[in-house]
Amino acid sequence: MSTITFVDPHLSIQTVTVTSLSSTQNPTVTSASQSFPDTTGTLISTLETGGNPPVQPFPTSVPTISSATLQPLNSTVPFGNETATGPRSTVTETITLPLTTFETVVVTHTVTTVPVQTTALLTSVTVVNTTITSNGTAITTSSAGTTVVTSTGSTLVETTFSASSTITGTVATTITTGGSLTNLPTATSDCLLSMGCYGQDIFQPIALGQPPSNIEQRSGHPVPRLGVSNSTGPLETNKFYQNFVLGSQGDPSFVMPYSLTWSQGSGNAQSWGMAISHVDGSQKVFGPANTAIPGSPNSYYINPLGIQSLILSASEFGSSTLLTSDSLLPFSANIHLQPSAGSSSVLTLPVVQGMGFVTGQYANLQPALQSSVFFRNVAAAGEPKPGVFKYKVTLEDGKVWLIYAIPTNGVAPNFQLISSTLLEGISNWYGDIQIAKLPDASFESIYDEAAGAYPTAGHISGYAHDAKAQYSLSWSKAGAYSSNATLLMFSLPHHVDSFDSTTRGNVTEMQLQTTTKGNATAVVADYWVLEEDEMPTTLDFSPWRPGNTTQSLVALSSVAISAIQSVAAIEASQNMSAQTNLNSMYYSGKALSKFATLVYTMHDLADQQDLAKSALLELESCFEVFSSNQQQYPLIYDTDWKGVVSSASYVTGDSGEDFGNSYYNDHHFHYGYFLHAAAIIGYLDPTWLVENQDYINTLARDVSNPSSLDQYFPVFRSFDWYHGHSWAKGLFESGDGKDEESSSEDAMFAYGLKMWGKTIGDASMEARGNLMLSVLARSLQSYFLMTSDNVNQPAEFIDNKVTGIMFENKVDHVTYFGTDLSYIEGIHMIPIMPFSTLTRTPQFVEEEWTAYFADGAVRQASDISGGWKGIVYANLAIINPTAAYNFFTQSDFDASWIDGGASRTWYIALSAMLGGVS
Repeated sequence: MSTITFVDPHLSIQTVTVTSLSSTQNPTVTSASQSFPDTTGTLISTLETGGNPPVQPFPTSVPTISSATLQPLNSTVPFGNETATGPRSTVTETITLPLTTFETVVVTHTVTTVPVQTTALLTSVTVVNTTITSNGTAITTSSAGTTVVTSTGSTLVETTFSASSTITGTVATTITTGGSLTNLPTATSDCLLSMGCYGQDIFQPIALGQPPSNIEQRSGHPVPRLGVSNSTGPLETNKFYQNFVLGSQGDPSFVMPYSLTWSQGSGNAQSWGMAISHVDGSQKVFGPANTAIPGSPNSYYINPLGIQSLILSASEFGSSTLLTSDSLLPFSANIHLQPSAGSSSVLTLPVVQGMGFVTGQYANLQPALQSSVFFRNVAAAGEPKPGVFKYKVTLEDGKVWLIYAIPTNGVAPNFQLISSTLLEGISNWYGDIQIAKLPDASFESIYDEAAGAYPTAGHISGYAHDAKAQYSLSWSKAGAYSSNATLLMFSLPHHVDSFDSTTRGNVTEMQLQTTTKGNATAVVADYWVLEEDEMPTTLDFSPWRPGNTTQSLVALSSVAISAIQSVAAIEASQNMSAQTNLNSMYYSGKALSKFATLVYTMHDLADQQDLAKSALLELESCFEVFSSNQQQYPLIYDTDWKGVVSSASYVTGDSGEDFGNSYYNDHHFHYGYFLHAAAIIGYLDPTWLVENQDYINTLARDVSNPSSLDQYFPVFRSFDWYHGHSWAKGLFESGDGKDEESSSEDAMFAYGLKMWGKTIGDASMEARGNLMLSVLARSLQSYFLMTSDNVNQPAEFIDNKVTGIMFENKVDHVTYFGTDLSYIEGIHMIPIMPFSTLTRTPQFVEEEWTAYFADGAVRQASDISGGWKGIVYANLAIINPTAAYNFFTQSDFDASWIDGGASRTWYIALSAMLGGVS
């Protein structure tokens, strides 16, 4: 069976299943199904065979769908007030099949559709008409009015049902679509926001074309695509599995709650398989206490590496074993181990974030399950399902693990305990082996019920309406029981906090400790629905507080305006070119954002329009250096990994140049400032957008392309929708995994994306920025910005207040550039912008100020020098705007207290509008 999969930016995965194909001279499709969301979009097809990744070129004997375009007559979907009778819209689907007997065969289905809501009952679907044409001439028309009555009552994210239309002649089809609804809500307030209650699609592509022509396209990236096979499209660079394709390939992948490491002959077992580790909270190692900080928190904690609890291996593996990978996607990758290059025998591990089991797919190998912790006891535990052979293992550390072996041909693996490190099966075995840690015997049945199914890839989709959004994390799955077993996936604490009621009902009591994110909780579901009900839709360029519009803030008094005007006149006279045209995308972006904020403040807040217009012209000239790609180190488009990177490392040979931008480090930190600056410039001068929009969109696509339709950039390079924040580390091998230092600059990118989307009228981008900000606020407050009641980080660590550098395997209260406490805390403040009041709660700021910066505290603010002093006092405006205002307006203010990416003008306006002066 072959499957043609439509990859789209919308809610559901579009699939057509072809069950019968004859030769190309007389192709016949006997059955096909097509599901699609009720929205507009262009779908691009790829061909898959037997569930494997696409293989190029397509087999010439298989007619493939080349494209399909969905165009609803009513693309604006209201919330509530729909009628219970009649279709909401009519959708025409056109599919082109390239055949040898006809130049073109077009199959057109016209069907009635209605959105499915959680409060509604789906009762039927009606096929209005089906027409087949050859070269524009109708050759068959049939099936008008075909109706199928379905079962009623559904709470799925999106529910579709099938109606068949059989056509005499060349093609027979099954149409999958929505249908008529009963029990529809009658008012907007009753309309539960669900994937079927459509609003703004959050994940529409930004653009699909090539990067601007003035950005050179270049191959030969310094980092090779090690072991990556069957990939011509964009490759992820900042994901959890990156160690498998970098350097030695021997550093861990932190899948949460497990970690996986190619053992490469190491450990007591001297295995060449894939080692599985899970570390309990009691095994964490803590650094020395910092007695200068109230509460004397430990300076760091780390999870031990190299514990090979169980190892998925094979007797054929040895020093010639080869690790390759494919399908490097946002939530998953396929990792393959072969005895040697070219061998047809292979162990494949679909590695997916949050997977409940570690699964190995064996093809013609003798399974060898090993342990460097040593087997204490191995017991056969029956068959929880037909054809599923279960074993219960106790290791010498007292930990209990479960093993499920599911043979493809029904042949039992017949495991024999050969030694304290080796459990060996039979030769030439085909099937799946699944491994999971059992934290308590009472949870064993949860694993039993889920065995036989596992995720192969993750997907994200979502819609927004006003300040509400609902998004879904869902998974493709495989396994002998994939059709009748629900997936077992582990969620992080911030997921559980935002689950909708249905998903919350699938949460179990089983938990496993993660390395740096508290306890992971097992959820029995093929998809999760998560909600954000208070997105920062009113957040704009002006000072802002959550829950309030800008009008509810303090109006600028004449005193404040006078103070702003006098400082703004001086700052606007600075040499913008000297501060912006630097050898660093990071520092250049900060300066562009700084001057854009200054111009905005003058123009919109301080009644200095004439001065602002003059400054805006100079700022536009400075920005043109970058949009024309004439800066000191121009950008290049890397055709190997597919992304826009600085040419700095190519020129100097230094991988750390500009913080490693050429190696995909920190792109969200760097390009977020450009997005913000461009959003303000375009807001003040819409004509500027004509020449610059493509360039800024390219930066947005590089960091945060939301759609696999875009074949020039990977999907969400930096932002990790599982963890709820970005990872800064790019193509560098790391024993402790990816890391993130400046959580506030992560939020700055989301803010820049939101505001750029608003400026250019990209509603999907604006909604996506709002959702990212909401998710970031939730995750940062859960893991990075620790109030005294934080339950996710160790009690011995939370008095540090901020994490410092968050790795996947450790957290270290430090920075990459120094140990001064104002740096460590301040890197999670910078830049102080309107979104800062969203991510940094008053409780957190109060606790942090008291611990570090209050008079007499360990790093009292009055003693801080340089730009960090201004950052700390601007942060104070969140809880004490009067004190901040007085600081920035003092007569003997030292200009050195302002960071190169900030303006005193903005800080005065921010403090005043947050309540610093009336």
